[in-house]
Amino acid sequence: MVAIDHTVQTQRWAYPLLLILSGVALGVSGIPAPLYGIYEANWHLSPLATTIVFAVYAVAALGAVLVSGRISDVVGRKPVLIGALIALLVGLAVFLVADNMAMLLLARSIHGAAVGSIVVAGAAALLDLKPDHGVRSGQLSGVAFNIGMTIAILGSALLAQYAPHPLRTPYAVVAVVCLVVGVGVLALREPHTARVSGPIRIAKPAVPEQIRSDFWFSALGAMASWSVLGVLLSLYPSLAAQQTHIDNLVFGGAVVGTTAFAAALAQLAATRLPAKYSAIIGDIGMAVSLLLTIPVLLTHRWELVFVAAVLLGATFGLGFGGSLRHLSDVVPADRRGETMSAFYLLAYTAMAVPTLVAGWAATRWNLASVFPWFAGAVAAACLGAAVAGLLSTRRRRAAIA
Repeated sequence: MVAIDHTVQTQRWAYPLLLILSGVALGVSGIPAPLYGIYEANWHLSPLATTIVFAVYAVAALGAVLVSGRISDVVGRKPVLIGALIALLVGLAVFLVADNMAMLLLARSIHGAAVGSIVVAGAAALLDLKPDHGVRSGQLSGVAFNIGMTIAILGSALLAQYAPHPLRTPYAVVAVVCLVVGVGVLALREPHTARVSGPIRIAKPAVPEQIRSDFWFSALGAMASWSVLGVLLSLYPSLAAQQTHIDNLVFGGAVVGTTAFAAALAQLAATRLPAKYSAIIGDIGMAVSLLLTIPVLLTHRWELVFVAAVLLGATFGLGFGGSLRHLSDVVPADRRGETMSAFYLLAYTAMAVPTLVAGWAATRWNLASVFPWFAGAVAAACLGAAVAGLLSTRRRRAAIA
């Protein structure tokens, strides 16, 4: 039996606070997305440089998810979350004074480690608070991620376009938000009382034997989804602006924000849809939506770009949300930290590698020429995840029969 600290249950605000923290963390990760165009113009950066800055974040997050789950199992969730919040603020401070690419890389590295830690330790803490609501926690986490990104990206674009100091003001505003959330985290009672003994070490990308097939189904869906997320946050805003001939930061931010908000709504609407079916439908839908973006961009119509963004966001929400809900429901209580580390390890890898390849290709060929190939490859990965899910479901039915 896993011990549950019933005193934590008196802090009814703890559960929503952790969801807000998750949203703020993912929001911080998305703030630079509308600003990459300014960095490229001011510092003469290539598309490859932009994707390297983006990928450094993912690599740092990979390192964090390998250790933060185990650390939170041993020392508790709260110390990990407080340390990650401090790192968020340090990274924002570096962004505020950044005047070259090296400082961008440093700031993104710090934020990658911080966000990776919050995602893993926060997900485990939610399950600690409500161990019998794994599916619901997974769903609400996905919603918080997307709402946080929506607000942050739109806010960043608006501030960069209309406020003074476009490369400073967005980071200053979100730093204040982080400080406010940090006060709540300091008042939080530790939700993880059944500590795991043993040394703190790098977690191996392994999962409990009894949920291995469920894990790989969820991981494949997450990998396909985060491949889509990588292109949305790095290259797509600039490409959409180029193809529609709209030279306004708010447009690129609104495209990404619309996608994220549609994802949040889809996850909320899929409450009664079984997690596994939601993931399969989302994987297939993402493949179709990605392929649709190719002719949509060729029309140069901004209205159609937003329609495609809504479709892509809704299917992303179903795919990733379903995958996360399914895993949250089956993961054993004493292996939450390490299992979520393995899950996000694969997700961040899938985000970084395709985006780097696309950025490299964009230095050799026109970005508009590269995107259809990239979209096609990611669409194939989404279909592969859907096929794996269908085969897994069929095998399970056969075993039960």
